[in-house]
Amino acid sequence: MQENTLKIAIQKSGRLSEQSIALIKECGIHFNNAVGKLTASANNYPVEILFLRDDDIPGYVTDGVADIGIVGENVLLEKQASVITILQLGFGKCRLSLAVPKALEYNGLKDLAQHKIATSYPNILSDYLKRNNIEATIHEISGSVEIAPGIGLADAICDLVSSGSTLLSNGLKEVETVLKSQAVLVANNNLSVAKAQQLDDFLFRIKAVQAAKNNKYILLNAPNTAITEIIDILPGIKSPTIVPLADSGWSSIHSVVNENEFWQIIDKLKAAGAQGILVVPIEKMIV
Repeated sequence: MQENTLKIAIQKSGRLSEQSIALIKECGIHFNNAVGKLTASANNYPVEILFLRDDDIPGYVTDGVADIGIVGENVLLEKQASVITILQLGFGKCRLSLAVPKALEYNGLKDLAQHKIATSYPNILSDYLKRNNIEATIHEISGSVEIAPGIGLADAICDLVSSGSTLLSNGLKEVETVLKSQAVLVANNNLSVAKAQQLDDFLFRIKAVQAAKNNKYILLNAPNTAITEIIDILPGIKSPTIVPLADSGWSSIHSVVNENEFWQIIDKLKAAGAQGILVVPIEKMIV
């Protein structure tokens, strides 16, 4: 294997697996991720993919078995791994929250003092309670944390929450957010020069994919009398592109709009006289 072949650890199954695979492939890296395989080598890029349990990824990267990894921030912080966090990836978003029985009157974190809390994240929870000067008993359990209050094991739980439906179905209510988490790219502290250069190239590809997802390409027609006003609305990466139309007094204006500002900008464009607005997704964007 080449010296600069980058070993990337990703979750073999679970909530981050599919999106991690999709991200790598969107970066133009082709590999066969057949079911049951523990490794896969790209056929067009010096990369080897390692399919691991999520909890094992921080340790593999720390030890140098993998050079980089994609893992949830919640797992990274719980494992207290000695790795470098390179980039937040924007997917796999969730929160680690405290929850109590719905029937319980809750007036604040102090209500949990001297109570029992069940969790799969004892390190994160312990740090959180210490920061807030709360003394409580932590019961570490794995899986089905939400049933702990119902069977008398604990008075509250600290667990991952996405929609909150699992809590509701188990008679619980979310009361405090301990940590907001998403997938992150992490790296070993001692990469060789060759692998560090390979990582830089991989990061360049990821950022191009992220920029494309966060922006839309927009084309519109407008009377020339409205161009100045529309340019103020559409600054683009540098400035909008303006192309004269066959109809005298009209132009086509092309630009890029951030996804978070999209609908507000569309309303302003219509008010300024824009017509025939066309919005196109961007596959890659180099800025």
